[in-house]
Amino acid sequence: MSFFACSFFGHREIDMTNELREKIKAQLIDLIEHRSASVFFFGGFGDFDNLCWRVVTELKQKYIFIKRVFCLSDPRHLRADKRPQWLKDEDYEEFIYLDLEFGYWYSRIYYRNCEIIERSDFVIFYVSNTQNSGAYKVLQYAQRKKKEFSNIVSVLSHNV
Repeated sequence: MSFFACSFFGHREIDMTNELREKIKAQLIDLIEHRSASVFFFGGFGDFDNLCWRVVTELKQKYIFIKRVFCLSDPRHLRADKRPQWLKDEDYEEFIYLDLEFGYWYSRIYYRNCEIIERSDFVIFYVSNTQNSGAYKVLQYAQRKKKEFSNIVSVLSHNV
């Protein structure tokens, strides 16, 4: 079965404004209604991921078919009793581990994020040109892979 998948990447700390929330919501509604987006991948680190999860969760009340999928970076967390306490079963419809051959935590997160991008049809970023950030590095990866994406930072800065 084919599905349209979307993922989210942004800086760990952001200014979470109503304008940002509404831009994300409008883009998600457009993806759901016009592109049949139904699967939303999350990595769960930082303000932007949390904001996107809250918006998708709100939209799930209207679009009950959408699925929130948490992409684990540690295979032990596939077992519910081994997951961090903040990662709750009721917050996601599915937990998956993307098998990677990298052992160090930072590289594991980066390569997990690259694999999420590989599986995504569309990626929503909140990334400034901060070359040392992980979010910027995965934005570059998405560009190299010619993935369809938007960068909410660019959208917001054009409205100023």
